[in-house]
Amino acid sequence: MKKVLLALTAAFMIFNFSACNKKSDESAKSAQTHVVVDHAGREVTLPVNIERVVIISPMPLPSIYCLYMGGTDKLVGMHPTSMAAAENSYLKTVYPDVVNVPSDFVKNGAVNVEELLKLNPDVVFYLASDKNLAQSLENAGINGFAFSTSIADFNTIETYANWIQKFGEIFGDTGRADAIIKYGREIEKKVSEKIASLKVEEKPSVLILYNYDATGMKTSGVNFYGDYWINASGGKNVAGELKGMPQISMEQVYQWNPEYIFITNFSPYLPEDLYNNSIDGYDWSQVNAVKNKKVYKFPLGMYRWFPPSSDTPLCLQWLSKILHPELFGEIDIDKEVSDYFKKFYGASLTAEDLQAIYNPVRAASGK
Repeated sequence: MKKVLLALTAAFMIFNFSACNKKSDESAKSAQTHVVVDHAGREVTLPVNIERVVIISPMPLPSIYCLYMGGTDKLVGMHPTSMAAAENSYLKTVYPDVVNVPSDFVKNGAVNVEELLKLNPDVVFYLASDKNLAQSLENAGINGFAFSTSIADFNTIETYANWIQKFGEIFGDTGRADAIIKYGREIEKKVSEKIASLKVEEKPSVLILYNYDATGMKTSGVNFYGDYWINASGGKNVAGELKGMPQISMEQVYQWNPEYIFITNFSPYLPEDLYNNSIDGYDWSQVNAVKNKKVYKFPLGMYRWFPPSSDTPLCLQWLSKILHPELFGEIDIDKEVSDYFKKFYGASLTAEDLQAIYNPVRAASGK
């Protein structure tokens, strides 16, 4: 009996020692930090084991986070504008928990730092150009990490690739980054090679309605995503002499008289609003793109396709196919979208799913 008791005591001590060691290892690991340089050029000290993430901006970043991480794990806060897209996109179908991520720390477009602190974030992602928010986070002792939207002259393929690379530096390799980045760059290379032989007169004129609502119209000039999309897909930006996101008038649209119009999902209007000439104060009836039924709404897959998002390579193919249907005749956009969703999200799209992606609802604008 004595021998049995001694054996049990020894076993108990070994178990306790192992458990203590395990806890000690876990505590040590959770206490470990590493330094990652953000897009503002700051050296940010982050935990090796990040458990709580808040994404304030850029707005598409939650979709790329889910793509990289394979889900919403550790995401404890996101901006309401990102949530508006998520609630009306395919993101919630693949990752249903995304709609439960808190977004009420933002009120009337402003971040409530006290509410943000209640989320106890290990790191908060925010827009590198937002200096005031950066200072507010620092003053509150919140670990902020800046992401830029103007990488490589607003090249969306490279921006999306760079964001994914940053996630790799922050969270470690999830085994997904290389394939995601490679696919996007291969698509850009293929499209670029095809449009290289186009003459200037073979490139159609394009107007992007970036933000169009009751307050007016804004387009995309140079130094913004729209200019990249148009040039990368073989078009001519009618607003190519303007910069950023300039306000424009109907008179300016008449002068340009674009052959194609693309409306982003930051605008509530749909192509039929222009076709039916139903927007008060705007007469679209004489614009070529409207007369020829060449007005399109940017799709909404995992996020709005206009800015960089987890679906960015698909947008380049979609645009190229519309502007040059013969040159890109071999592209079956339904197949490309379906294959991409299957490969990177593990989702099997139906014909109805595809139509929902190509025809987003007004509510996705968040307005």
